[in-house]
Amino acid sequence: MRIKLLISYDGTEFAGWQRQPEDAVSVAGRSTVQGTLEAAISKIFNQQVRVVASGRTDAGVHAEAQVVHFDAPRELGETHLVRALNKLTPNSIAILKAWVAPDEFHSLFSAEGKTYRYVIHNSPIPDAIGARFSAHIEKPLDINRLNGLAEPILGKHDFKSFQTSGTEVKTTVRTISEANWRRLEAPNKIEFRITGTGFLKQMVRNIVGTLIYLHQNEGTPADMKQILEALDRRQAKNTAAPEGLYLHSVYYPHELDNQCRELYN
Repeated sequence: MRIKLLISYDGTEFAGWQRQPEDAVSVAGRSTVQGTLEAAISKIFNQQVRVVASGRTDAGVHAEAQVVHFDAPRELGETHLVRALNKLTPNSIAILKAWVAPDEFHSLFSAEGKTYRYVIHNSPIPDAIGARFSAHIEKPLDINRLNGLAEPILGKHDFKSFQTSGTEVKTTVRTISEANWRRLEAPNKIEFRITGTGFLKQMVRNIVGTLIYLHQNEGTPADMKQILEALDRRQAKNTAAPEGLYLHSVYYPHELDNQCRELYN
């Protein structure tokens, strides 16, 4: 049967989501989230089990609500899956929920959209406690200016200018329905929230890095529009640091969600 999992993880110590061919768990001494999760699931079923995620996250990037699925090789019986997996994985990974899903559910191909958020500690003084969960920018950032700079990316566009090479896709066209900066209640914290039908490799970090660059160099929304329309990664600016980025939500068709039966633990 097909199992759907909702998981979260602190990406700081991981070499990204994706298991590497040469080692199911580690890359240059650092574990991958996929390899670690697969090792735990395989131990429960006493045979190798592969998992598929809604998308890859880079080294240092976090997930609040990553969705994965796998095909269980046998019935669970008395196994309390969520409890068992949380005991077999480090505290930096948390399995939040599990469901029995219909065979047609696919964590990657069934997804209709995602929301990411990017958190910045905007202060001359670093945040020692939260440094692994936010990017640090010293110079003051104006929320209104940032929102103005972000307006050109709303709607359906070709985002090739913000795609880092390395993963081939059929199309670089995506639709962005939300691209909004706001201040958080936590002192000196601001957040960029972006929702779209899908995202290219490092697209969010490249957009954030470009917005910050334009803000700090007297750029305008017209400059952002020009970069977008250039369809050239060399025209975009910096790639924002990974520690500020979170996969916040993944969205699926209601008819598929309604067919998922939660496994209570």
